[in-house]
Amino acid sequence: MFDKDASKKELEQLSNSSTIIGKGTILEGNIETLGNLRIEGKAIGSVKSKSKIALGDSSVVEGNIIAQNAEIAGEIKGSIEVSDLLILKSSAVIHGDILTNRIIIESGATFNGQCKMGEVKEIVIGEGNQTRKERTA
Repeated sequence: MFDKDASKKELEQLSNSSTIIGKGTILEGNIETLGNLRIEGKAIGSVKSKSKIALGDSSVVEGNIIAQNAEIAGEIKGSIEVSDLLILKSSAVIHGDILTNRIIIESGATFNGQCKMGEVKEIVIGEGNQTRKERTA
């Protein structure tokens, strides 16, 4: 029989997990995680997290980023959608559009694209090509 409490506890544990892509590592393909993700190397493909994505100084992402929170110190060639807080550190270089609820941009950060602020749609993980779904009010 399906145990809702056990399933909820497992999802909570997964959302508290962390994944690190180390400096010098090149990963090709899309990444989806319920937990936190830190990238110090290079990722070629879209990156999605229901938690936080952190990109270190040496990181490069060639693809779109979708997350609840993000702290960017590296380079992104693609769009960024953050449902809560996006922080662009002084070493950040963004080539693409930004959609976020809140943003902090440190002096020295560079971004070329449009920035729209407002409520971002809910992040959905593991549903094929569907990347987001509408929040029900």
